[in-house]
Amino acid sequence: MHKNIWHPFTIIKDAPEPLKVKSGKGAYLTLEDGREVLDCISSWWVNLHGHSHPQIAEAIYEQAQNLEHVIFAGFTHDPAEQLSELIVQELPKNLNKVFFSDNGSTAVEVGMKMAYQYWKNIGQERKTFICFEGAYHGDTLGAMSAGERSVFTDVFKEWMFDVEVIPYPETWIDDEQRAGKEDAVIEHLEKLLTDHPQKYAGILMEPLVQGAGGMRMCSEEFLQKVHWSNRQFGTLLLFDEVMTGFGRTGDYFACKRAQVQPDIICLSKGITGGFMPLSVTVCSNDIFESFNSADPIKTFWHGHSYTGNPLGCAAGIASWKLLKESEAVFKGMEAIHLKNFNQLKGHPKLEKLRVKGTIAAMDIINDEETGYLNSVAKKIKETCVDHGLLLRPLGNVLYLMPPYCVTDEELEMIYGKVSDLI
Repeated sequence: MHKNIWHPFTIIKDAPEPLKVKSGKGAYLTLEDGREVLDCISSWWVNLHGHSHPQIAEAIYEQAQNLEHVIFAGFTHDPAEQLSELIVQELPKNLNKVFFSDNGSTAVEVGMKMAYQYWKNIGQERKTFICFEGAYHGDTLGAMSAGERSVFTDVFKEWMFDVEVIPYPETWIDDEQRAGKEDAVIEHLEKLLTDHPQKYAGILMEPLVQGAGGMRMCSEEFLQKVHWSNRQFGTLLLFDEVMTGFGRTGDYFACKRAQVQPDIICLSKGITGGFMPLSVTVCSNDIFESFNSADPIKTFWHGHSYTGNPLGCAAGIASWKLLKESEAVFKGMEAIHLKNFNQLKGHPKLEKLRVKGTIAAMDIINDEETGYLNSVAKKIKETCVDHGLLLRPLGNVLYLMPPYCVTDEELEMIYGKVSDLI
């Protein structure tokens, strides 16, 4: 381990030496020792189109020769305006006001602050959010407060604010209990909203797939029920699509696949195809108008040095164009995952096989407690590179989230090697 570097999400004592990557091209990474590995997880879920895509690289190069950065308060520029217009085209029509920031955690913090201050601005005191068991929204304090309490957050629990937590009706292929689980959660949700109609600033959730919480999936019908409850009781619905956005669930956005309209959506990760840090929080015009005032107390006093960075926006525009070209790929990958599941069905060490769009996941059965610290993750990370794959299980949850440049043959090969690994 390099003497000056502190790596994220790493238990330092006895950590293995990190693998040095020399280059990346398409779906593959080349290590310092010359080995090539297929990136099965899009490198922390960001490289939609694979590594070093020439069109995104060229867009950044051209933009850097023109304008690399400018303060975004009191100034604007073409790349930010163009990217916001492109994203809004594929969002529900109520979402049309784009606020730029830098990363997924911040996008969620912005969304929660918008929702909280919205109620303040219209003269109501609503301080609590309804969140879901197993959620992960990021590592800043507000995002941690809204997520599952875990080893990630325990040290900071005295700093975090309370939220109302309800169960998440996770489901999988051939789950006969799905409808009953969903109805129980909706009943719970509506009781909270009925008993405390002026308490909740919003309902915050990862739609269709909880990412870091274990690739736990729910149905489109459940999102529609949550949306209906939200509308009936007049609160706000916030979707954290940091991971699920930009094609990951088989449509441009999970809300579009489920045909629901959140009031606020948080986007990052794939927005620049893995090239630049960037995020946006998009809200409805109704929310925006509550801030449209000469009164300073109603202003949204939030920003970052690199808000609306032109290089990031240029990368986002190029990535969006590639996303449009890849529509058939991300809309068709679910069927390919399901076909390859035939190699794994009935495996004695696997359960809860599930797929949503480009994301496939399964639980590995062993004698340990399920969760992020299950040792099977360490074993797979240590051996998968020898099989030519980059995998990073979430504890006992093994998942695939390949870039859209992966071929059908490569996916079939991945499944064969996964079977061998297990």
